[in-house]
Amino acid sequence: MGMLRWAWTQLTSMRTALFLLLLLAVAAVPGSLFPQRPANPSIVTQYIKDRPEYGKLLDSLQLYDVYSSAWFSAIYILLFISLIGCVVPRAIVHYKAMRSQPPRTPARLSRLPENGTLVIPADAGIPASDAIKDAAAILKKRGYRVDIRDSDGARPSVGAERGLLKEAGNLVFHTSLIGVLISVAAGGLFGYSGQRILVEGDTFVNTLVGYDQFTPGTNFQSSQLQPYSVQLEKFNITFDRESQGKFGQPIDFTAEVTTKDDPDAPAKQEVLKVNDPLTLGDTSVYLTGNGYAPVVTVRDGDGNIALQGPVIAKLQGDNYYSSVVIKVPDAKPDQLAFAGFFLPTAFITDEGVSFSGDPELINPQLTLNSYYGNLGLDEGAPQNVFELDVKDLTPLNARDLDTKGIILVPGSTQVLPDGKGTITFDGIKRYIGVDIHHNPGQLYALIFALLAVAGLVTSLYVNRRRVWVRTAAHAGGGTMVEYGLLARGEDHRLAGEASAIRKLLAAQWDLAPDTSAAERAAAETSSQSAPSPAADNDRAAAGRIATDPSGAGNQNESPEPAAGLTPSTTGSPEPKKDQ
Repeated sequence: MGMLRWAWTQLTSMRTALFLLLLLAVAAVPGSLFPQRPANPSIVTQYIKDRPEYGKLLDSLQLYDVYSSAWFSAIYILLFISLIGCVVPRAIVHYKAMRSQPPRTPARLSRLPENGTLVIPADAGIPASDAIKDAAAILKKRGYRVDIRDSDGARPSVGAERGLLKEAGNLVFHTSLIGVLISVAAGGLFGYSGQRILVEGDTFVNTLVGYDQFTPGTNFQSSQLQPYSVQLEKFNITFDRESQGKFGQPIDFTAEVTTKDDPDAPAKQEVLKVNDPLTLGDTSVYLTGNGYAPVVTVRDGDGNIALQGPVIAKLQGDNYYSSVVIKVPDAKPDQLAFAGFFLPTAFITDEGVSFSGDPELINPQLTLNSYYGNLGLDEGAPQNVFELDVKDLTPLNARDLDTKGIILVPGSTQVLPDGKGTITFDGIKRYIGVDIHHNPGQLYALIFALLAVAGLVTSLYVNRRRVWVRTAAHAGGGTMVEYGLLARGEDHRLAGEASAIRKLLAAQWDLAPDTSAAERAAAETSSQSAPSPAADNDRAAAGRIATDPSGAGNQNESPEPAAGLTPSTTGSPEPKKDQ
């Protein structure tokens, strides 16, 4: 049991929590160094195949699935336990401190870091009990919680304390960290993300088959998919036509879309722009890419339409110079394929090399090579739609063949050699690429992060202070008022607070705010000569105020010598500050 208590103490210490937080950040690094299986299983398989000497070893260490690995989860869970074990006991102690009375009044207020005296003349007619009540009211207005002691005795006093929000802010900060971790975990467990390319006129429906690429969370269920739809009506790009150095560069992207939150909901016309995503329930749709999609019609050797529609042109260079791959597995009697480039504004150099001179559709041109043979799609092996493996195909048109390459402009048709069919360039559409993210913990993570910042700022800028005010009979008549201030921890504004309290007390009793040296000497003489049957015990209590965090215990004055006092720079002893 002793070993278990020791282990629990070590785990729930703030030092361990900070170490685990740093360790969690370090443990996440392999997720950026190695391909992750949830994101792209095929890349992981190829990575292992290309590195047979250590690829399987890394897989056994779960480095291809870092965020679901046993060791990453262990660090995460330990961090949860450590933070909860830190926060709960501190919250209980803080709750008790808030319900307790301010600490007892020290015997020698002159030994506190900030102190002073005021003398109320006898003709003012203000008894000691009324002066203490006035001081308590002033301190209460300044946000202190006050406690009046021995109001009917010879030396009444008031104890006051402020700054409990400092520890409250500290607790809010650490509790919010737990909330952030829970929110991030919820997003990783129940969230998902995906990508889809939409050509003008296409509609995306939020189903698994509607995604081009889909990455589910660990506990994702298909029933979580909200049945919304997004249709791309038109996509517009504004190019720079004024700047000499940036001429032709895109400066604005606007996608006009029609959305439905569910099949029975009314259609809404919305605009999707960069850094201005669509929000559909708990899902965000971001605009991440765009390009041109040439519309082609391919007829096979039998004269039948084997493919008709837009083909995505993948951006490769400046001025929307794009690569095009067309696969026609339904062509008869042989499967057909095309590979080449799309040029929005085509120019040809003296060497016969084509390039795009402008991103606008000024002189669009489709330059292709054609092939026939087995495309390998019937075997079921996945292929990249933007790449064409020609090693098992027979070329039909190419620049180095007698048939030359295919050059098409909108509306033109090319007849393929050997009666293999035809290809027609019908027109051009634009397309956009969208990222779709669903994270149920995203909003809560933001809220907890803001709370953590607020708690941290509060804990840094709120100071814990204690103030005592006591009255006694003055040697020359009237009432002497002593006050002293003590801060828990470093507080560079304590002197300013002491000055403000002194001015308020002086204004309350129509006194001069400054005390002369003679008054200070008289105050000390009066304090030393004041009757105190238990003087030794009272001064000991003054030394214990800096080590009584809850302020609990005897609230009566106990004038015992202050324990742990050290001489100050002014020659008067000063108590050690609270830890």
